[in-house]
Amino acid sequence: MIGKLKGTIDSYGPDWVVIDVHGVGYVVHCSSRTLQSLPSAGEAAVLSIETMVREDMIRLYGFANDLEREWFRLLLNVQGVGAKVALSVLSTLKASDLAHAIAMRDKAAIGRANGVGPKVAERIVTELKDKAPGFTDIDPALAKLAGDVDEKRVAGPVADAISALVNLGYGQPQAAAAIAAAAKKAGDEANTQTLIRLGLKELSS
Repeated sequence: MIGKLKGTIDSYGPDWVVIDVHGVGYVVHCSSRTLQSLPSAGEAAVLSIETMVREDMIRLYGFANDLEREWFRLLLNVQGVGAKVALSVLSTLKASDLAHAIAMRDKAAIGRANGVGPKVAERIVTELKDKAPGFTDIDPALAKLAGDVDEKRVAGPVADAISALVNLGYGQPQAAAAIAAAAKKAGDEANTQTLIRLGLKELSS
């Protein structure tokens, strides 16, 4: 199995690049984000590689770094996500943003990728929610609140404050993050108005 290619850029296609390694040209499929990070033809390049072998083909997928490749592997474990959709997600979101979106259950952010409908976005955040915190510095308590909000397990002033921010036009993940930070500062006994005021301050900072 090929795990890395180091050579020179031979040519580009819409979603692939040919890497010349000592006279052998390897066709490597990449996300648009990775392709944009590569140098011009004739210059040196290094790609982390995922090799996929099937009965009728061997295909190479290239990534700017090992972290992006790891997210590609994780995405492929999600039902309904193939290589094309996984690359589309990685074209839309860099690895750190994808981890944050999953941790915060921000299905809208993931749904911006071509080929990702609401059901697939739901599966991605649901099936990878336990993996995402390991790739981001997000507060675990904040991620838990985002999950509770998404699954409608939040009540009282916190729920009311999040609802108020959503009504003001903020996305639910952003509203949940702001109110989680506000609740952490204000304490468990904070009322709705206090949480809204502190949440707006968080959003404007």
